[in-house]
Amino acid sequence: MQTNRPLTFDFRLLLGSGLLFVVLSLAWFLDARQPDAVELIPTLTGKPEYCLTCHADLPEISASHPVETFGCVSCHGGERLALDADLAHSTMRGGANPSDLSVAEASCGGSSCHSGSEADDRHHIQRVMTSIQSTYAGAIAGIRYTFGAQTDLNAHLGIRAVTDEETKTGITSLSSFDPASEENPFVQKFGENCLTCHINAAPREGEAYARGTGCAACHSTGEHTLSTAIPYTQCNACHNRGNYDLRTMTFIERSDHPTQRIDDYYQPIGLFTRCEYTLDCVDCHTRSEVMGDGDIHKDQASIEYVQCRTCHGTLEELPLTRTLTDPNDIAFKLDFLNPVMDLKLGDTILVTEKGEPLWNIRVLPDGTYEMIGKATRQYFTFRPVMGTACEQKPDEQESHYCHECHAVEK
Repeated sequence: MQTNRPLTFDFRLLLGSGLLFVVLSLAWFLDARQPDAVELIPTLTGKPEYCLTCHADLPEISASHPVETFGCVSCHGGERLALDADLAHSTMRGGANPSDLSVAEASCGGSSCHSGSEADDRHHIQRVMTSIQSTYAGAIAGIRYTFGAQTDLNAHLGIRAVTDEETKTGITSLSSFDPASEENPFVQKFGENCLTCHINAAPREGEAYARGTGCAACHSTGEHTLSTAIPYTQCNACHNRGNYDLRTMTFIERSDHPTQRIDDYYQPIGLFTRCEYTLDCVDCHTRSEVMGDGDIHKDQASIEYVQCRTCHGTLEELPLTRTLTDPNDIAFKLDFLNPVMDLKLGDTILVTEKGEPLWNIRVLPDGTYEMIGKATRQYFTFRPVMGTACEQKPDEQESHYCHECHAVEK
């Protein structure tokens, strides 16, 4: 006998099938949205990385750091095979600034890069770490001396501890300046409020300050751009951004908005010549003055040495020069990194008293000098002081004597 059984419906099977369908649909949807991986195998590492999958629109960072050679991970860190942004960025060095001095050795170091030997001019990180831009030793000593925290103006402390046993200045090390351990409240406030702009300090909050430390403070002139053609506006980001209020130990940012370069270049506190307004900072200040020379110095004045006479000479002496006879002369390397001059063997360029090449200034056959601005590429010619009607006294050769006659009225 046949029994008619009622039909039953297995809701669990339906629910499981539905969930499977949703999961597969979601997986398909996410996979469809996933960009096709763009592989790059940098010649420096030989390891594949997928950063260009999302960052293909970024400009080449500089002519001396081609992405085909360096890739992204060797400098920035990160997970080279990840296609998820959060995972890819999770192990990046320095956040938006891999050149921050806390990670610069990992990002920019190596014997073939920027922490090699002094003989090969590869010791850039060591030079920067010991530079006055990094240590701020002079200001720290001055404030501590003023308020009785130390008995002399010698440099004892820096923003970070630093050591250089081979220094030529006699200062072999600096201990770390700890504002919290200071007894005087003014020294404490100085430490809290006035150290945030120096390249070895923790950057201030905000995107505007993200690249204000380490190598990027000077060389990052735009989004994902490194340059040696550094305009004065880059220097002004720190050096002409405001003034200290010594009564409250705070930094007061400028509120004015200059409309002319002569106003923007310097605040109205002192006398400056036409060339100081017209040229960019890098046209006068050498690499050693700005980046440091590898030695620990007590203050800014002890590292700066370029004077008006460096380029213009004096009544009795012409500027120092060097004729380029060695194809490995550092001047050619500097000209390659910022090709404004197209130097050739046989050219005669100006040099400083320490032998640093002023590679953008060349001697012409008639004895005049031609100069091309490193940032603006403006062309200038000028003559030496010797043989002119200049009334400068032979024993008054410092720049401040030149300012007495050649200062520009604002």
